[in-house]
Amino acid sequence: MGLEDAGFIVFDADADVARWAAAAHRLGTAIAAEPDTRAANLRHGATWFVGVDALPNDADGAIDGVPLDGPWRDHVTAPAHWHAAQLSIVYPGYPRQDPLESDANHRFRITRHAAHVDGLLPEGPARRRFLREPHAFILGLPLNACIAAPLVVWPGSHLIMAAAFRKATRGQDPSTVDLTEPYQAARRAVFDQIMPQPVQAAPGQSVLLHRHMLHGVAPWEDGQTGPAEGRLIAYFRPQTNAADWL
Repeated sequence: MGLEDAGFIVFDADADVARWAAAAHRLGTAIAAEPDTRAANLRHGATWFVGVDALPNDADGAIDGVPLDGPWRDHVTAPAHWHAAQLSIVYPGYPRQDPLESDANHRFRITRHAAHVDGLLPEGPARRRFLREPHAFILGLPLNACIAAPLVVWPGSHLIMAAAFRKATRGQDPSTVDLTEPYQAARRAVFDQIMPQPVQAAPGQSVLLHRHMLHGVAPWEDGQTGPAEGRLIAYFRPQTNAADWL
């Protein structure tokens, strides 16, 4: 089943992906241990290292001389320039509540896995949602073996979300439209209609998400074990233009 149908694909282990993941893991664990970098990236009671643009890959996606390649290339148009990948690390106890986080937001992070569509950023005191980062796709590359706190998706949610975005914009540039209410209403419809599904993948595998896919991260449950370094995943979200995003 293709990306447009299911909204996500988990690819089998591939030697090229495994080599890239091993190189990214070596650099990523060292980066996450740097005191200043660590302090700047820890969230949710030090249970999540957000790591946006933290991996020092080259413009062609290669890291430490290892090329970025894999079976996902047959399903997307690769960008001319790969941005620095996110290094997302989740630790035991995720998510603890940050001091400035509301009780409602913390509950949503636990019960709904902080479900979101990437690129719709909250702005101003009222946190109105606007398309500020139109992604072409989301590529996840696990860097270590860990089943705790997995990525969670709502299969088929990309169709509901996309229909809501198209209706709300009605031919306008989507980056100029306040998408707050359509986004929230479509997300509620997804919760009513679709069961969330955890996505398990190991180093060497890759996960491709449609840009409109509703997704999040499950809590690290009591009793779950994992490596002391946490659960590491690298994410690429190449940007496109707003019209193609829609």
